[in-house]
Amino acid sequence: MFSFILSRILQAIPVLLAVGFISFAMFAFVGDPVTIMLGQDYTEAQRAALVSQLGLDQPFFVQYAKFVVEAVQGNFGISYRLARPVGALIAERLPATVELALTAAVLALAIGLPLGVYTGIRRNSALSRLIMVFSLLGVSLPTFLIGILLILVFAVQLGVLPSFGRGDVVQLGHWSTGFLTASGRRALVLPAITLGLFQMTLIMRLVRSEMLEVLRSDYIKFARARGLTPRAINFGHALGNTLVPVITIVGLQLGGLIAFSIVTETVFQWPGMGLLLVQSIGVADIPVMSAYLLLIAVVFVGINLCVDLLYFAVDPRLRANR
Repeated sequence: MFSFILSRILQAIPVLLAVGFISFAMFAFVGDPVTIMLGQDYTEAQRAALVSQLGLDQPFFVQYAKFVVEAVQGNFGISYRLARPVGALIAERLPATVELALTAAVLALAIGLPLGVYTGIRRNSALSRLIMVFSLLGVSLPTFLIGILLILVFAVQLGVLPSFGRGDVVQLGHWSTGFLTASGRRALVLPAITLGLFQMTLIMRLVRSEMLEVLRSDYIKFARARGLTPRAINFGHALGNTLVPVITIVGLQLGGLIAFSIVTETVFQWPGMGLLLVQSIGVADIPVMSAYLLLIAVVFVGINLCVDLLYFAVDPRLRANR
C-alpha cells in the first residue's frame, strides 16, 4: 500500500509542474499589473522601479523558475492588488471555501444517495417519477439562476435567511468557522443548496442508473432464487456494487465544488477563494491567480489519491488482485 501511495505522489509531481507552467504562462500575458497598481499618473522612473521590484523585467522562464521554487516553500509572492503575501490571503479565504464545499458535498450525498436508491428500486412509482422530474430541473438550471431564485424567495420575500456574507465566525487558531454561530449557519444554507443542487441530482441519477443495471444482473437473480429478502438484496448486494462509479464521481465533484464555487461565491458575496479569484482577475493579479490554480491542482491530486484508496476498501476484487 505504501508503494502504491508513493507511486501516485511521484506521478503527481509532473502534473503539478505542468499545471503551474500553464497557469503562470496563461496569466503572465493578461493585462498590465504595473499600470493597474500605479494608476494613470506615474512617471517612467516609477514604472521601471516597480517592474524591477516585481521581477517582471526578467525572462519568462526565470520568472517561472522562481515561482516554482517559492511555491515549493509555500511562498506564492505578493498580491499586486492588496500588497500582501498571497499565502496569507489564501489562508484567510480557504476556510470559507472548504466549509461551503464540504457542506454542499454532505448535502448532495445525504439526499442524492437515498433518492437514487429509492428511484432505482421503485422506478415505476409516482413519487419516483416526480423525483426524476425534479432532478431534471436541478441538472438544467444554471447555478447563478438557482442562487438568484433562492435569494428572491428566502431572503427578499420571506426574509428568513441572509442573502450575502458569511455571518459571524469563530476563530479556532488559524482556522475560522461559521458552524459555531447561529448567523454563520443561517448564512451557509442558501450558498450550500445552490452549490450542491447540481451534484445532488447528478449523484441521484448516477446511483439510479447503476442500481437498475445491477438489479438486472445474474447474481441478483440468483440471490432472489435463494430466497434472500429484498432488503438484503438491495442494500447488501446491489448497493455495494454501485459504489465504485459513485465514489469516482463524488470525488471529482468534491474537487469541482472547491474549484468551481466561483459563481456561487460571487452571487452570495461569500468571502472564499472563488471571490478572491474573481476580484484578482479584474486587476491582473498574477500571483493570486497562479497560486489559486496550483492549489486546485493539489486538491484534485489529493482527492484522486483518496478515491484510489477507497476503491480497495469498497471492491474486494482489487484487494485480491493486490
